[in-house]
Amino acid sequence: MEDFNLIIGIHSVAAALKNPNRNIYKVYCSEESKKDLFKKSDLTPKDLDEFRVEYLEPHALQEKAKEYFKKLKLDFQRVPSGIFVIASELETHDNNWLYETVSSKNELKILCLDQITDVHNGAAILRTASFYGIDIVILPGKKSFGFTPSFYRIASGASEYLNLVQTTNLSKVISKLTALGVTCIGLTEHVDTPITDQIISEAHLGLCLVLGKEETGISHSVLRNIKHQLALIPAGDIRSLNVSVAAAISMEKCFTK
Repeated sequence: MEDFNLIIGIHSVAAALKNPNRNIYKVYCSEESKKDLFKKSDLTPKDLDEFRVEYLEPHALQEKAKEYFKKLKLDFQRVPSGIFVIASELETHDNNWLYETVSSKNELKILCLDQITDVHNGAAILRTASFYGIDIVILPGKKSFGFTPSFYRIASGASEYLNLVQTTNLSKVISKLTALGVTCIGLTEHVDTPITDQIISEAHLGLCLVLGKEETGISHSVLRNIKHQLALIPAGDIRSLNVSVAAAISMEKCFTK
């Protein structure tokens, strides 16, 4: 078998099964979890017939999952809901696809995550991005959360609906997006300039919201290429927010009219 993703979480499993860009190698589930899958998604028994399905008792299913966690060199975590999927790796796009898409469309909603490593934050942000209809999410090829079973469980299927771009040089990507007419906003707690309606309304060719690492924020190499460095202005004594919370608030401000 080629490289694979181990997908857990019933909503993530359902989304992966519906993703035409996924090659589903195997579905492992119990008879009870199969019923739960149909109850909590719009999948039908006919849909499931398209895939290789192996039905296991709960203990045997967890033992089978352990084998795949070991192949991925990950510590085992109990599989919730009694179902998991082995699938081809999540599809991502490259810089050329990004630039061609930006050049051909207006008013794109783009999210850029700079070195966010915590899988809980990364998955929560992508779930929120899908909620707000973000068109493109840009991720660094290194120093970023990975597409692990934990990620899929927390993302609740969001990654199956997003266009993801992985790049080796975020700084150059931001510069190129700016040159293409995209308004880039860097969220940082080191300034006192708020996100304003005027800046948002001027982003006719698209808007890219950049969020940085949990502890240190956006890296200097990326931040220096961002014209609009803005902040969420606190009303109380704490000046900073968890990055996934800050992402949700700033997406509401930037991507809703």
